[in-house]
Amino acid sequence: MTNSTDQSEASGFNMAKFLETYGILIVVLVMMLVLAAIRPDVFLSAQNLTNILKQNASLALLALGMLVVIITAGIDLSVGSTMALSMVTIAIASRAGVPWPLVLLIGPAVGLAVGWVNGVGLTWLRLPHPFIMTLGTLNIARGLTFLVTDGAPVSGLQPEVRYLGQAYYDFGIFAPPAGLPASLIVVAACAIALWFFLTRTSMGRHIYAIGGNPHAARVSGINVDGVLVVVYMICGFFAGLAGLLLAGRTDSGFPNAGIGIELDAIAAVIIGGASFFGGRGTVLGVLAGVLIMGILRNGLNINNVSAFWQQILIGLVIIIAVYIDVLRRRASLRH
Repeated sequence: MTNSTDQSEASGFNMAKFLETYGILIVVLVMMLVLAAIRPDVFLSAQNLTNILKQNASLALLALGMLVVIITAGIDLSVGSTMALSMVTIAIASRAGVPWPLVLLIGPAVGLAVGWVNGVGLTWLRLPHPFIMTLGTLNIARGLTFLVTDGAPVSGLQPEVRYLGQAYYDFGIFAPPAGLPASLIVVAACAIALWFFLTRTSMGRHIYAIGGNPHAARVSGINVDGVLVVVYMICGFFAGLAGLLLAGRTDSGFPNAGIGIELDAIAAVIIGGASFFGGRGTVLGVLAGVLIMGILRNGLNINNVSAFWQQILIGLVIIIAVYIDVLRRRASLRH
């Protein structure tokens, strides 16, 4: 008698593969359905859905950058501080009257510079783990934000600089302030570009190869050090771009921005199916992970759950996600 597994394989349908690929999206859908059933008047409102997308745009960019690092079995603890440094640099330049096209480039440029320092420091100094290098730049970048601002927020950005963080398109359908955020378009464009880079270019394949087995990648002729520098520069670039969106949304640059957000970015990547052990992770999974984090926080807020309980619940989600990653790795090693 043919068992159910044999039948599913014979029919060409693999439940385990299906859940591995689409399980995270099912979780997002279930969460939305539950919240819609509990608070349909609030959660399903166009304004609330718009707020979820706008509030998590910067986190999405940080998580996309973190994905590239985690695929190589690395980590970047400096992204929150890099985002803050980008924000205050943008705000200072905008207040000083620097032409807005140049201001828009300053944030990503700051991120690229910090990413280059991380990559070069990691490879040239031969540090045992990226944790050490990026922990150092976390403190350096955060210190610089306080140094250049004297610890005070800098506000009053040019309208063009605020646009990406604040604008939305209502298409004549939604009542203000609801609609499609301009920041979502930025995130979508970056996600598509990163997906193409990781899956359709030789550099992207090299990144996965390094995460799978760095020694084998080096033996096969891949310039591992060079690729790692590019990886951390990509992560820094996304952190700088996240700073641009957040500066626009808040109309300011403040030195306390992004404290602890690197942990949310890491959590979103792991929840989205990437592995701390490297060689695994997708752009779609990361975006789903960000949505889970954003919907969870939003759902807790609209149900008036204490901020202290929110921290506890999100901490539990992170532990569960990492444990699932460990179980997944054990299963792959057995096979």
